[in-house]
Amino acid sequence: MDMGLKNKSVVVTGGASNIGRGITLAFAREGARVVIADIDREQAEKTLRSANELGGGGLFIECDVTRIEQVDGMVATCLASLGAVDVLVNNVGRPVDGSLVSQTDETVRRQLDLNLIGTVNCIRAVLPHMTAQGYGRIVNVASESGRVGDPKRPIYSACKGAVIALTKAIAREAGAFQVTVNAVCPHTVLPLDAQDEAGRGSMFNPETGIYGRRLSKMLQSPDMRESHLTEHVIKRFGTPDDISAAVVFLASGSAGYITGQTLSVNGGHSMI
Repeated sequence: MDMGLKNKSVVVTGGASNIGRGITLAFAREGARVVIADIDREQAEKTLRSANELGGGGLFIECDVTRIEQVDGMVATCLASLGAVDVLVNNVGRPVDGSLVSQTDETVRRQLDLNLIGTVNCIRAVLPHMTAQGYGRIVNVASESGRVGDPKRPIYSACKGAVIALTKAIAREAGAFQVTVNAVCPHTVLPLDAQDEAGRGSMFNPETGIYGRRLSKMLQSPDMRESHLTEHVIKRFGTPDDISAAVVFLASGSAGYITGQTLSVNGGHSMI
């Protein structure tokens, strides 16, 4: 099925590894020109090589999304190099475990910056261009934590809940300009090399990235692993491909009449 993304200019923040890598490669397979906006140069260049082998023809721009001047510079480079920003995928994010009262001011601020302000910065930077060209797709990678709340990650939950609300607000603002804005909410997602054939996550590889390392304790405990899986209707963990398929669909021509929506991709962990 042709998703209508060939030669579209796509920015994926945090596109170097894990879910972001999956999204980058999925767009490359569709013939899109993918810009990886990330702070991890080494991993981004590896992912970019893989994307270009698939026909993506994109580039890497080192960018800390929490700093608006870097985001503005990244978007300016995209426009100068590719002529447009057709799709923005706000994928950067990182949870921090801990009760609300146990977290330091620095930890709270960092989570707000990374999980919310970075998304705000990127939308602010691309929206004038998208509205001026009369076309755009924005997909925000939120989290199930933002829909149901996670007492182990209260700040992260608050940020992702705010991203979902922001998605709806910007969708209302930008819809008249044929710019759609939607959100995808994953739950537990592991790279394929961290899973066995049944998707149980028993082949954990700590080199698969930050998100993988964060789950190492859970995956190395068979009891915790199996307990976690019982919460999913589909008895496996998610993969980056599961999330990227949803993101690519929402960015495609097939989803032109879908906006302001939040799609859970969570194996049936919750149904709201």
